[in-house]
Amino acid sequence: MIYFILGYVILLFAVAIWKSIQVKTQDDFMVAGRSVPTYLLIGTLVCTWIGSGSLFGGAGLAFRNGISELWMSAGAWVGIVLIFFLAPKVRALAEYTVSDILEKRYNLQARILGTVAVIIAYMSIVGYQFRGGGRLLEILTDGQMTATQGALITMVVTIVFTLLAGMLSIVAIDLFNGIMMTLGVLIALPLLLGNFGGSIVGGINKVVETLPQEHFTVFGRHNFWWAMGVFFPTFFLLLGESSMYQKFFSAKNEKAARNAVIGMVIGVIIIETALCLVAVVGSAIYHGAETFMVDGVISAPLTECIILKVAQEKLPLLAGSLLMAAAVAIILSTANTFLMIPSTNITRDIYQRLINPKASNKTIVWIQRVFIVILGISAYIVATYFKTILDMAFYAYTMVGAGITPALLAAFLWKRATPKGGAASIAVGIITTMIAATFMSSEYIIYPAAIASILTLIIVSLCTRDKEKKYLQFFPDTNETTEQEEVQETTEQEEVQETNE
Repeated sequence: MIYFILGYVILLFAVAIWKSIQVKTQDDFMVAGRSVPTYLLIGTLVCTWIGSGSLFGGAGLAFRNGISELWMSAGAWVGIVLIFFLAPKVRALAEYTVSDILEKRYNLQARILGTVAVIIAYMSIVGYQFRGGGRLLEILTDGQMTATQGALITMVVTIVFTLLAGMLSIVAIDLFNGIMMTLGVLIALPLLLGNFGGSIVGGINKVVETLPQEHFTVFGRHNFWWAMGVFFPTFFLLLGESSMYQKFFSAKNEKAARNAVIGMVIGVIIIETALCLVAVVGSAIYHGAETFMVDGVISAPLTECIILKVAQEKLPLLAGSLLMAAAVAIILSTANTFLMIPSTNITRDIYQRLINPKASNKTIVWIQRVFIVILGISAYIVATYFKTILDMAFYAYTMVGAGITPALLAAFLWKRATPKGGAASIAVGIITTMIAATFMSSEYIIYPAAIASILTLIIVSLCTRDKEKKYLQFFPDTNETTEQEEVQETTEQEEVQETNE
């Protein structure tokens, strides 16, 4: 099994090195030359979304709660459907980062705040990929390598991959990663059921008989508010997810971007549902086993390794190797992308925008490579401050979902959103997420954070004006008469307010 995994990683390295030769410009490194066809875009979008949050956090949740874990996955599914309508607009802008969009629609403050939110969130996401890789290597080596050592190795491999060719290498290797993910989980599920019950049907019956009935109910052992608490973080994250937008910028045209979203939603639903079911079957196989318990109580951190455990212990060698390779694909593909995005933000939104606007393509690429190393090491350190991968996932999801998504969606959907409203919404979303994460369970922090961000956006926008009419870049078909009426109405309201004062 180890040799199979090693061979797969070497294959990915070979592809990345080959692609590194093709990097000539900033566009090549940041957005793959804006030439990615639909089929490659589908693969990289699916691989971007399905990471350690699904492989470990979601699987652990399914082990403990059953199919109600799919509420967490469903948030992304609904978000992807909405993204279908935005993808062509995003590609038409031909920018590099979400922060580019925020400044174009709002102001420089919104750009900087958006970059801060991305850096905080994405370091957490990259960090839990490293932790996931550490756990994988610990299990793969039967404990001869510790999880800490494995995380360090994962960090080094991820940094090297990302350094080689940036988005060009990520898009190329994600084709292989997507195939490996699909094969690994879809082959594993029927084999586990067959081995557990003598046949697939028998296995299903045995799983249902073994586990508590609540594992197969809509909300499991929780309620509606819990379900929405795990639904909305992935929903809001998907709608504001910077790597999605950056990959839309990489598409060869608007049509490719929209078609890729259709393929993405199908791929994500299939793979995430299969991962959930593999974890549920694994929960039945290990029901009552001490393997996942501490002092007689089920341990959340231990249950997050259920996919890897069944791959190593309960599947035939080839199928287990495929599933373990799928786990490697999930970890590396997500870690690469989420390390790439914040490094792009810092390079593009801070260095190039504020420090050295005339920097050459070569300088920009090398500056970004420096930040890839710095952020990778920082993410490794950040990962030590959380108990479980699921906690890290919900924190990161909410940081983006509350900090960026309301302002980003308003940029495309609400003409009345103003520069001050957008910037204030991002700032409040970031601060509220940090405070809520300190005092609340991770499944519920989305409520105060998202509500505060949205209310701030609405209230501040209604109390201020977009004097530069920046919304016209996002609503080119706006009727000029309507614009003049809106401005006149706003002016009259301000005059009345001044008179009253």
